[in-house]
Amino acid sequence: MPAALGNAYEERFQRDGHLSMLKGKKKPTEVQKRGWQGHFLFLAGMFLSRLLLRLRYKGKSHIPQEGAYLLVANHQSMVDGLWIMGGLPSRQLPRFSAIGGSDLEQSYGLTGRILFRVGKVIPIDRHGNPLRGLLLAKKAIENQAIVMIHPEGTRTHDGWIGEMKNGAAYLANKTGVPVIPVYISGAYEAFSRHMSVPHPIDWKRLRRKKVTVEYCPPIIPHDYPAVDDLMEAINQVLYAKEAEILGVRTP
Repeated sequence: MPAALGNAYEERFQRDGHLSMLKGKKKPTEVQKRGWQGHFLFLAGMFLSRLLLRLRYKGKSHIPQEGAYLLVANHQSMVDGLWIMGGLPSRQLPRFSAIGGSDLEQSYGLTGRILFRVGKVIPIDRHGNPLRGLLLAKKAIENQAIVMIHPEGTRTHDGWIGEMKNGAAYLANKTGVPVIPVYISGAYEAFSRHMSVPHPIDWKRLRRKKVTVEYCPPIIPHDYPAVDDLMEAINQVLYAKEAEILGVRTP
């Protein structure tokens, strides 16, 4: 993105943000803070998740031990970020942020407000121009943050990966940090967008449902000079994991 365009865009958002406040709109436009409340809610959420679900992790050896990196994950439930965060080394948790819709806090009740705090959300406008959110995420990565993004932009409607946008590849291309594709399975069955509350128990089999988070081998952005090529490499990993677990999708 040309520097002049980026500067003009930032100036526009400063102006528009001021106008929004005058009109009474208060969608967040800055990276959120976790604080002790958010940390406590994270611990409580993970405790309940491990108690009520068979929560499993695979591929944790692929997680970089130092520096910033980008987690690019499919999106099955409202708490995917919590479970993905829960598999990271504890010393990395203060650096974790999730890119999330700026409407999450206002439109999704108490659950949305909790996740906004726990995820230390970088707000992005899902229904307008997402560039401001991507610029915030880029700045966070440059400050050594670990950033998670769902390229689908919304939760799956049917358990299968939806159309993925290339914002993740843009961030990786601009920052040069490793990309860790993450495939989460079982979350749709436990807490899909069609459920008002989680359903962690399979009552037919009388056992806890299984949720698996798999961290895949890193993708190095410098191996893919074009953003579209990098996004295609990310797509291939996630679609391959989906086919491995769910089979081939029929039209």
